[in-house]
Amino acid sequence: MEGSQGKKVNQSETRDGMRRDEVFTKIVRAGTRTYYFDVRTIRDNSRYITITESKRKIDSSGNPFYMKHKIFLYHEDFEKFSEGLKEAILNAENEETAQVSPIDQKRVPVEETVKQEESEFTNLDFDDLEDK
Repeated sequence: MEGSQGKKVNQSETRDGMRRDEVFTKIVRAGTRTYYFDVRTIRDNSRYITITESKRKIDSSGNPFYMKHKIFLYHEDFEKFSEGLKEAILNAENEETAQVSPIDQKRVPVEETVKQEESEFTNLDFDDLEDK
C-alpha cells in the first residue's frame, strides 16, 4: 500500500504513521530519556497503555543504540496504578523520608530489621568454645 507521499505504509499502520491499534500517543522528552505513552486497543476494543522509556547509549565501538524499557498497563489496573504513581511522586518530591501506605504493604525500617536479627542470636565468646 502506498501513502500520499509515495511512502510505503505498513498494513498494520494508518496513513498518519500510527499503528491500527493505537488510539493516542504522547511523547515526552526529558533530558537524555524519551518517554512514550501509547493508548492501544485489543480485539474486544478495550484499551491498555504502554509506557516506554527510551535512552540513547553508546556501545564500546562508539555506535549509538537505544535501551528501551516497557510497561503494559491494563484497564483494570489504571486506578490503582494512578494512585500509586501519584503517591510515589508526592513522596519523591517531599524532602522528608518517604513513607509507605500501610494499607497495601508494610515496610520495616532497616534499623529495626537489624535489631530484630541481632536479638534472635546468642552472643558467643570464642574463649567459651576453647574450654569445651
